[in-house]
Amino acid sequence: MTGTRSGELWEEVEKQAWLAGPLIAVSLLQYSLNLISVMFVGHLGELSLSSAAMATSFASVTGLSVLLGMASALETFCGQAYGAKQYHMMSIHTQRAMVVMLAASVPLSLIWANTGPILTALGQQPDISAGAGTYVRSMIPSIFAYGVLQCLVKFLQTQSIVFPMVLCSAAATLIHLLLCWLLVFRSPLGSPGAAVSLSVSNWVNVLLLSMYIKFSPSCLVTWTGFSREAFRDIWVFLKLAIPSAFMVCSFELWSFELLVLASGLLPNPKLETSVPLTVWMIPSGLSSAASTRVSNELGAGHPEKAGMAVRVVVGIAVAEGILVGTILFSVRNFWGCAFSSDEQVINYVAQMLPIAAAANFFDGFQCVLSGTARGCGWQEIGAYINLGSYYMVGIPCGFLFAFLLHIGGKGLYLGITCALVVQVTCLSIVAIRTNWDKEFVVFFGGEGW
Repeated sequence: MTGTRSGELWEEVEKQAWLAGPLIAVSLLQYSLNLISVMFVGHLGELSLSSAAMATSFASVTGLSVLLGMASALETFCGQAYGAKQYHMMSIHTQRAMVVMLAASVPLSLIWANTGPILTALGQQPDISAGAGTYVRSMIPSIFAYGVLQCLVKFLQTQSIVFPMVLCSAAATLIHLLLCWLLVFRSPLGSPGAAVSLSVSNWVNVLLLSMYIKFSPSCLVTWTGFSREAFRDIWVFLKLAIPSAFMVCSFELWSFELLVLASGLLPNPKLETSVPLTVWMIPSGLSSAASTRVSNELGAGHPEKAGMAVRVVVGIAVAEGILVGTILFSVRNFWGCAFSSDEQVINYVAQMLPIAAAANFFDGFQCVLSGTARGCGWQEIGAYINLGSYYMVGIPCGFLFAFLLHIGGKGLYLGITCALVVQVTCLSIVAIRTNWDKEFVVFFGGEGW
């Protein structure tokens, strides 16, 4: 019996590694589009860098995080449909999600069109607000691509088809590098050229993934072509998509980006807003792997394997947190050189990275536990936990440290770390107290299907 359990454990480790590695690569490559844009713009000057960083944060708060969160409902719908071998439903769920994403993108794009006045009304410096407004307006075509892209990613992810996503994301990233260089440095567009290239690259990624899904034999059973059924029962999708948006991104990313926006109110806003960090994308790959494994096993009627998947991915998260923390601490003194040639910015990034390392360690835990919640359909529970963690703990602590104790931007990130600790504690209690056999009975007893 012990040998059997050990064999199942190592089999699960292999499945997690097979999923997590490519999914981390996809997360990093997709996020790198924004990062590359900011890096190119940063070499135009400190004001351009601050405006691009502010614009990226505003776009995330008011659009990208919402769409990403809503699309994450497919991790429950498609993941469990695939496990239950209801393959035809995966195509319907995905198309229904696309309809919702495109519809939601219209009002969000109107917000983006008024970025400059909104930031000015929120107290940001006029020059930064104006630059950010121009940048975000140039990004508007990308919001429609981003929603569709996330639906396609979830569709493939829940089938464990991950390597084609890596290749398509890598191709889009290479195209983005070339376009950014051309439009920022070799055209009159300047800073907005980076945003234009971002829109083109996202649509390229959508086109590549669409062609793979359409013509690949891997999706022959799960993609059944467009159907009118996608326009029915949209409320069924929204009932999970709305709390999923609040749970996955809105509460957490809104609070994080709100603190980034708040950094523009500090005494040196151009410096405080010029600290782009990428490590937050790594745990998201682990989160997607956890969601996929848990939802697939629950759908297949294997609740005990779903519980094992959770234990394995938590172990991977611990290892990832230690490794990334060590790397961040080691590169702290020269990482800022990639974003700016300003000595003050480089030194400030060096001070921030140790805090980012600690936050990343806890973020790895919350990501995999949040992925577990999405795989089980616990989005509403997760939304309440995130609400309390970030808005009752994280943001108040961040403002306390930054503005009352005068720690500055470091205080804002310390506030996020406090929220992560509370979030991890609450999600851990939920996971530990879960009866996986009962979870299987409840879901298939009528609440899910």
